[in-house]
Amino acid sequence: MVHLLGQTNSLLSQFIAEIRDEIIQKDPLRFRRNLERVGEIFAYEISKVLDFKTNEVKTPLGISTMQTLAFQPVLATILRAGLPLHQGFLNYFDHGENCFISAYRKYDSSGEFKIEFEYIASPLLNGKVVILVDPMLATGSSMEIAYKALLEKGEPSHVHLVSVIASQYGIDHILKSLPNEKITLWIGAVDSGLNAKSYIIPGLGDAGDLSFGEKIDSKEEIKSTHF
Repeated sequence: MVHLLGQTNSLLSQFIAEIRDEIIQKDPLRFRRNLERVGEIFAYEISKVLDFKTNEVKTPLGISTMQTLAFQPVLATILRAGLPLHQGFLNYFDHGENCFISAYRKYDSSGEFKIEFEYIASPLLNGKVVILVDPMLATGSSMEIAYKALLEKGEPSHVHLVSVIASQYGIDHILKSLPNEKITLWIGAVDSGLNAKSYIIPGLGDAGDLSFGEKIDSKEEIKSTHF
């Protein structure tokens, strides 16, 4: 199942517009905070499909019967770009366990790349609901590898995959490559294209760099900075 939240006008559209804006992007604090707020909106929407239970809550004046979450989901993200979005989820699912996955684009001499998985830090996942977040779903390869990395830590009952902006190619890849009965895909906005470097067009650029500063991608770049 695919939920496209951007189809309905809401504050989510405002935040995504600011995340895309090349002028507003020059303020990393604002960029990270907008990603965090988007995460909070997604967390609220996903909470509607989770299981709840009836609890009695004692107030100073009596007893109130309330519906509360039956369990907290495990919150997972792909380092490093996913951290602000992850924080938005953690603000709402504040008792949830957390999982961190390291994956990156490894380029060869021709400029082609493949996604390399390095490590995962995670609790046991058997029978748990997992929310796996990554701001951008370009080719879908990072999300696919991250999902398969989760399975090293157990078999979740369900995995919610969340991206702020996705390409149609990435969505199609996920639906083709992962078990549909085990996943739900949550997307803020869908863009039609990918450029030669597999960045989403119009997209927003590199979410990790915009959040935390530009990175050096290769040994050759390191050498070029030595005088």
